[in-house]
Amino acid sequence: MELLVLVLHVLVGAGVIGLVLLQHGKGADMGAAFGSGSAGSLFGASGSANFLSRATAILAAIFFLTSLGLTYLSSSRTETKGVIERSKSGEAPKSAPETIPPTSVPAAPGPVAPAPDGSKAGEVPK
Repeated sequence: MELLVLVLHVLVGAGVIGLVLLQHGKGADMGAAFGSGSAGSLFGASGSANFLSRATAILAAIFFLTSLGLTYLSSSRTETKGVIERSKSGEAPKSAPETIPPTSVPAAPGPVAPAPDGSKAGEVPK
């Protein structure tokens, strides 16, 4: 159930973002007066503003309701202790990874060739 509400929440959020980006700002009215083509739009001169603002308001309300629903669903889980409370009480997390002892790593992947001046590896030439 929580996954379904989360997917709906993300889709509605993307829809709100898209609708807000489609709307004209307050400064677009002056451009429409000088013939920018707003009057011949699909919804008429002021129909697009009403349609987009209503659709944005509806999606914003759905976004608000899904936010409340996700909050309710996440708070109704059985485990109420957070990470800080568990660390203070000494409890280990349920999915704590096992500690793996460190392994020794060889210094070089193969035999070390002598330096051109005849010194051994790791020595500083004189």
